[in-house]
Amino acid sequence: MKKFIGEFKEFIAKGNVLDLAVGVIIGGAFGAIVTALIDNLINPLIACIGGTDIGFAFEIIKGNEATKVDIGAFISAILNFLIIAFIVFLIVKSANKAKEMAAKKEEEEEEATTKECPFCKSEIPIEATKCPHCTSDLPEEAETEE
Repeated sequence: MKKFIGEFKEFIAKGNVLDLAVGVIIGGAFGAIVTALIDNLINPLIACIGGTDIGFAFEIIKGNEATKVDIGAFISAILNFLIIAFIVFLIVKSANKAKEMAAKKEEEEEEATTKECPFCKSEIPIEATKCPHCTSDLPEEAETEE
């Protein structure tokens, strides 16, 4: 049991759980904002333009029981999903772009520490005056070509 509790503490301490919790909370709040956008702006605009309310529903009556089919709620849920999926796509795309730019910047910041021997084409330290592979004297004007 102590090992299980220790593993659980290690899992919690990694930080991934905290990131996930923050993501879920922000996602829930964002979902509420999108739902309010759909219900309070988009549905009324569609009702004004189309002359009908998107919140339409009909009842199916069978015997003594009536079942309500709310097509407007279904369409609203689809709109909610599409808006949230599009926003998540844009966030992931921009995060990948930022990560790619950071990696490219790191590569540019790395300085060359080696050069190529003009005689044997081996990779040698940039300060070398004699090639350790072919023992040729290196000319001073030999530049690195990478």
